[in-house]
Amino acid sequence: MTQHKGIFLLPNILTTAGLLAGFFSIITATRGVYQGEGLFEVAAIAILVSGLFDGLDGRVARLTNTQSEFGAQYDSLSDVVAFGVAPAVLVFSWSLSTLGKLGWVAAFVYLAGAALRLARFNIQREVADSNYFIGLACPAAAYFLASAVWTLVDSNIQGETVAFSMVSLTAICGLLMVSSIPYPSFKNADLKATVPLLAIMAAALVFAFVSIDPPKVLFFLTTIYVVSGPILWVKKNSHRKVK
Repeated sequence: MTQHKGIFLLPNILTTAGLLAGFFSIITATRGVYQGEGLFEVAAIAILVSGLFDGLDGRVARLTNTQSEFGAQYDSLSDVVAFGVAPAVLVFSWSLSTLGKLGWVAAFVYLAGAALRLARFNIQREVADSNYFIGLACPAAAYFLASAVWTLVDSNIQGETVAFSMVSLTAICGLLMVSSIPYPSFKNADLKATVPLLAIMAAALVFAFVSIDPPKVLFFLTTIYVVSGPILWVKKNSHRKVK
């Protein structure tokens, strides 16, 4: 007789919360088409909230030794919704829909890139270098697009006026996710290690910096991360050619 195994509660609750935030973003973005720009801002923030839960569930699972194959698969399915479907729907509803077929093709390129990126991550997670992601991580791509929309809406810029720029950014994010460009993962940070008091002060300054203008600061930080991969990849390969 086969014994059914249970699932760990805490990390999967956090994953479910992230999934809920992603679903809420989709619903809110589609309503924003008819009810105004303010809902697009809410939808963008919901994606950012989903990213917080996504960062917590894995770390909580490792800290409490509650990792499981079920949790890993559930997390990936949640990520497809929160960091694949939700950003694509947000950008399309706010801006890309004005370009017709070109807009939905760009949104689909992003969505397909996210799904393929997660599938590749799942089959390589046991052998991949934990210090680096291969290709832009889906949460980072979603944060970049969400913070871009939030910044532009906050600046009273209409989606149709930047539609061609958003098409390029959306498609580029999709392609970066399936690329072989390495990005720092920051996964090996030891949360239980002791740190100097100055490090805590530095963290406080970062939070203070973000609070000055959250959308613009987050867009600035995510832009730096997105472009850092290609820049480091070009430098690394140029040094190889010189040698």
